[in-house]
Order: sequence, then structure tokens, then C-alpha cells
Amino acid sequence: MPMEPRYDHGKTEEKTYRRWEESGYFNPDNLPGERAESFSVIMPPPNANGDLHVGHAVFLTLEDIMVRFARMHGKRALWLPGADHAGFETHVVFDKKMEKEARARGAHYDRAQMSREEVWRATWDFTQHNRTNMEAQIRKLGASCDWSREKFTLDPDIVRGTEETFVRMYRDGLVYRGLRVVNWCPKHRTAFSDLEVKHEERRDPLYYIKYGPLTVATVRPETKFGDTALAVNPHDERYRKYAGKEISAEDILGPITLRVVADDVVDPAFGTGVVKVTPAHDAADFEIWQRHKDEIPGPKIAIDETGRLTALAGPFAGLKAEEAREKVAEVMREKGIIEKTDPGYVHQVTTCYKCGSVLEPIPKSQWFVKMAPLAEKAAEAAEKGELTIIPAHSKSIYLHWLKNIRDWNISRQIAWGIRIPAWFCANCGEPNVEPKIEKGKGEPCAKCGGGLYEQDPDVFDTWFSSAQWPYLALGYPDGRDYKAFYPTDVMETGYDILFFWVARMVMLGLYRTGKLPFRTVYLHGLVRDKDRVKMSKSKGNVVNPLGVAETYGADALRMALVAGSTPGSDIVISEDKIRGYRNFATKLWNIARFIEMNRSAPSAPAAAAGADGVSRRPELAAFAQIKEEAAEHLAHFEFHLAAEKIYHYVWHELADKIVEREKDVLRNGSAAEKAESCTLLETLLLGSLKMLHPFMPFVTEEIYVIFRPGEMLMVAEW
Repeated sequence: MPMEPRYDHGKTEEKTYRRWEESGYFNPDNLPGERAESFSVIMPPPNANGDLHVGHAVFLTLEDIMVRFARMHGKRALWLPGADHAGFETHVVFDKKMEKEARARGAHYDRAQMSREEVWRATWDFTQHNRTNMEAQIRKLGASCDWSREKFTLDPDIVRGTEETFVRMYRDGLVYRGLRVVNWCPKHRTAFSDLEVKHEERRDPLYYIKYGPLTVATVRPETKFGDTALAVNPHDERYRKYAGKEISAEDILGPITLRVVADDVVDPAFGTGVVKVTPAHDAADFEIWQRHKDEIPGPKIAIDETGRLTALAGPFAGLKAEEAREKVAEVMREKGIIEKTDPGYVHQVTTCYKCGSVLEPIPKSQWFVKMAPLAEKAAEAAEKGELTIIPAHSKSIYLHWLKNIRDWNISRQIAWGIRIPAWFCANCGEPNVEPKIEKGKGEPCAKCGGGLYEQDPDVFDTWFSSAQWPYLALGYPDGRDYKAFYPTDVMETGYDILFFWVARMVMLGLYRTGKLPFRTVYLHGLVRDKDRVKMSKSKGNVVNPLGVAETYGADALRMALVAGSTPGSDIVISEDKIRGYRNFATKLWNIARFIEMNRSAPSAPAAAAGADGVSRRPELAAFAQIKEEAAEHLAHFEFHLAAEKIYHYVWHELADKIVEREKDVLRNGSAAEKAESCTLLETLLLGSLKMLHPFMPFVTEEIYVIFRPGEMLMVAEW
């Protein structure tokens, strides 16, 4: 049957993917031939709360290239797909959905009116619907992952394994519950780890407030109701005489007495060199209090979890913190307490990365992971070369973070996620991680002897469970896949989550299994538009991967994402670039159609008749060199170089030179010359299809089956 005049990706892609799935070859257990060597990649699980974006298309393309290349090299290749429940992210997306639906009905959505179980079940249904959509989108992009092994981060075995890790870390002294000043979002009512906050540069007034004989500079006068001391640097000669003494001052709500402590953390060059100590509302002040507990009182909460001033603020109680700031300052001016104001102080403000709200530092008892012991082993693996990070400069960034790491707050105050397996004595509040609890009743509390318990309402930070993804998804510790495919070969993901996820996977993988979770980390960049501007909905420059795949074909999108994109560098994408690779797919089709027409012509001699002559042709030797170089680039994760080399060979060598040169032979040559020409062109075409297949799987598979009916390019030998 002759080839269609034009390649139509719309008719081809769904049919081809269905054929791949029906073959069973996505499953490494079904691959043909003896495959002694395994190759495995665990898919970074997309958040199950919405459609895929172009960033997902990047990792899906790069990982599919790796897996298809390994499969064609005779390896037992596994690409395990999955989805992430994405605790806080889904919490926010789900709330927005519910609010929008409520407004459409003229109603008001209030999460507080739903029970924990109702919220959980509704969110579960929401994510399962999204998972179905996401799977269809992943298929649309040509991902050859093993759907029979698909996992979800809330699968029972994943949940059980996550809980077991927490309990084990608690036993080993790596998890503890402590009172710390945490990053608190008043809008979403949850804490964040230090990595999840966003720092914004702002220009705010700097208020110089009198405390008796001393003056303090602060941008947050509204927190003064929580002051418990003043602090100076012990080496600052200006204030040496005050250290260890108490001072009396007229304050906004009346006379106060505060002790002055000497602490090295105080910067003599900031403001006046004197700082107020407000342990409840500043992490550094909290640490000052911990170092001087014998001298000064503990935290006094002046701002609550809603971001409003408490009763400590007297007439200002109930005001939002930012609203209260100038009102407090105004009253202090009237009382002569403010010495001066610097209106242009530039500083960093910590905000919620989702809603932009200013985060309130508040004291809260949370579960923390001691990171230093874990980080030491993770750093050692990179330093010894056991873990390779691409691009190479990311290794120093990785090591710097590990060597300056802070303990990790893993408690989140939301309902959606894996609930922390800890219980509190109903009588005295003592936490217990391993009690034998039955309907809230258990063995006597070690502290007070009580026997009633309540489970911690918090859930784990999503990154705590996803940090265990590689080994739990493979069935650690006894699963067949864990034994066959762990450690995995490559973790491919964006450079922006090197600390959020990659480093944590290394730490917990080493802790639980004693092995690295992967041997190589490949980091891709962020996707930007043709002007190198970061994509965002507000700018209107977002590329919808499914939209452009519908218009130009998934192959064109994949090539556009890879070509010209070096490891770790941001990826420039535009519709023009994608259109250009659609034209390349058309060019490839036209080459194949020309060859197919000539070999199928009534006067065409049998291809076998030209086989002897072809083997000596210099074009084959040149092609073998190109193929070897492309394979070398792929083996070294130089996907952009391999893509560009193959592209230039197919278009500028095969199409522009060889095919054009052979046209005259096919028109005017002898039967033997025509046979040799047909064989040469078909040999070069099929070899080119194999090289190009990992990058452009749909069009290459469609052409290959025309020339090799009943065979499948996906498992052809490279």
C-alpha cells in the first residue's frame, strides 16, 4: 500500500501508541530476547491536581529518550510512572476549585464546615479524576512507561513505608518534636519548611524606638508587645555597661522593665547596634532566648495564627499585623517613644510562595528531622564520585547546601496527605510515636500514666514521602522490582528542585536502603519563551504542550525541547521552533515516500541484488561514524548534541546530498545500479529511523512499519 502524500500526525499518533501498549513492550518482563543488563528510571510523579505543563513535557521527553535508547540497546528497560498527591499544592488547588464552584452557585465555600473525612474524600476524588487526564496527556507525548507498574504516593504500600521511615527515624534519634519559630502562612494556616518560602525585596520604614536609655531600630513595631529583652553585641563598647542589666522604659501600654543580654548574633552595624528580643516572632530572637533562658522570659505570642494581634496588644488586639504597624507607630510618636523613621529601608521579606502573604514567624511544636547526619553521607557520595550530577557545576551547589543544612520541619497543618503516625496523651499532651492504640485507648502514658490518646492531626510535608519515592515505588524491601532495578540508573528532573527533592531522595535512600537511589542526576532547566522570559499565565506566554502537540505533532514538540538545550540551562521554546521540527517530520516522511515509491515501482529490481555493492559504499562508513557519535552523545547525556547531529545528517546529508545524487541513478542507471541505489537509500533510511526514534518516536515507527511490516522499531536493535 503506497504511503500517504503527507504525514498526518493526527491520524498516526494515537494508533501508534495503542500498538505500542498492546505489544506489552513497555513492560521490561515482556521484551524480546535475552536481556541480562537492566536500566531503570523512576518518573518524577506529576502533581495529581491539574493538567500537564510544558515543564512536564521536558522531563517526559528526556526520560523517554533515555529509556528508548536503552531498550534498543538490548537492556531490560523499566520506566515506572506515577503521580503525587502533592499535599499543600493540591490543598490550595482544591480550595480554589471549590471556591469557584461555590461562587457560580451564589454560595460561599468554607472548608471548616466539612469534616476531615469529607475533605479527604472529596480531594481524593478530585486527584483521581486528574490522574486519568494526566495519564492520557502523558500518552499523547509518547512516553513509553510501564503503566502496569504505575504508582500513586497515597497507595497503601507507599503510605505504610513512609510511616515506617518516620518511626525508624524517631527510634534512631533523627526525628524529634520541638518548639521552634516556624514559617506560618496566615491565609493557608500551615507551616512551611525553610526551603518552601519565597523571599521578596521590599522597601519599608525603619522605626527607631526608644527603650529608656537605649534606642532600637525595627521594621516591625507591631511585634513589640511580645518583647522579652534587649540584646547587644558583647564586643560593642557603646553598650558594654548595659549588658546583664535591667532597664526601665515608658512603653506604649505603660512602664516596662527589660533585661539587656549580650549575644554574638547582634550586628553592631545594623541600626543602633541594639535589637529588641521577641522570641515568639523572630527565629533569631528565639535562638537568643534559648541561649539566655536563665536571664530572660520565654516567648510571648503577640500575633496569632490568623495574623492578628492578640490580647497582649491591648487596644490594638484583633488588627492584622500590617494594618497595626502604622497605628502602633502613630501612638508611639504621640508618646514621644519614636526617635525617628527611615522611610527607605530595603530588606528581605519572607512570603508564601502560593498566595504571596507575608509569613508570620510564630512558635509552634512540630516534628523535625535532624538533617546533619543524613547530609553528611549524601555529601560524601558526591565527593567520592559515587553520585554523578549533570551539569557538573551543580555538584558544588548541592554540596554547599548539604554542608549548611538546617533541620527540616515535616509537619503540615492540612487534612490532605499522609497523617503523621504520632499520638498525644489526652491528659498531659506527651507525644508518643509507637503506642499500641485501639480506638484512642492505649498503654499507660510514660509521663502521667493516662491511657487516652489523640492522633496528631498534621500530615507529612509532601517532600517527606516523595523523598522515599524511588525505593518505595519499587517495593522496598522485599519486592521483586526493588531487587531487580534498585538502585535506579538516572533521576532526571528540573534544577529548581535539587534541594527540595533530589538531595532529600539521596539522604533518605541511603538511610533506609544503604544504597544511593540513583547513580546519575540529570538536571534540566526552566522553559522560557523566545525572548528568554520565564513562562507564566499572567504574561500570556505559556506553551500548552498538548495544544502544540495537537497542532504540530508530539514529535515536533519533543525535538524543539531537546535541540539547542544544554544540561542545566534554561530551555528556549517558541511556536516557530516547534513548527520547524514539524517541517522536519514532513521532510523525513518525504524521504521515506521517495524511497518507498522507487523500491515499489514495477521496474524496480530486487533490493537483494544490490546488497553486495552497497556494503562497499563510502556513505555507509560515514553513516556508521555518525551513528557511533550520536550513541556516544546519548550515553553521556548530551541529548542536544545527538539531536542536532541526527537532524543535520537526515536533512543536509541524506536528503540534500545522497537522495538528490541517487535520483539520477534511479532514473538513468542500469538495473544493477538501481538495485544498489535502492538498497543504499533504504539502509540509510532505516538506520536514520533507529537513530531518530528516541527523539521522534511516532513518525519513525510509522515509517518503519511500512518498510518492515510486522516488526516494531521500538524494540529494534540500535
